Amino acid sequence: MTAPNELRLLPWSGPEGKPCYLSTDGPDGYMSRLADNIEAIQLGTAAELLEEVSGTLDDQDTDLNDLRRLVHDLTGALRDVLRVAASRGHLLAVSEPHRI
Repeated sequence: MTAPNELRLLPWSGPEGKPCYLSTDGPDGYMSRLADNIEAIQLGTAAELLEEVSGTLDDQDTDLNDLRRLVHDLTGALRDVLRVAASRGHLLAVSEPHRI
């Protein structure tokens, strides 16, 4: 949930790769739920790719083109995961009091 006047970093980019933000007072709106669902998909995709890369690296006969495709997919997944982490980290910093 975003605090009043706080913007939520969305899990997709706008034109030219620029970040998209959502202004909302609650997590129950359509766009908030859509963003939550897309974040869950992105994190699941990253987990699946991590499993795939583990098996691929163990296979000495893996084709170079397969490795390039996998690295390309992993790069996109890492970009998505970092955006989710940045968004959630910001939400945590805004919503949780600092403890000393």
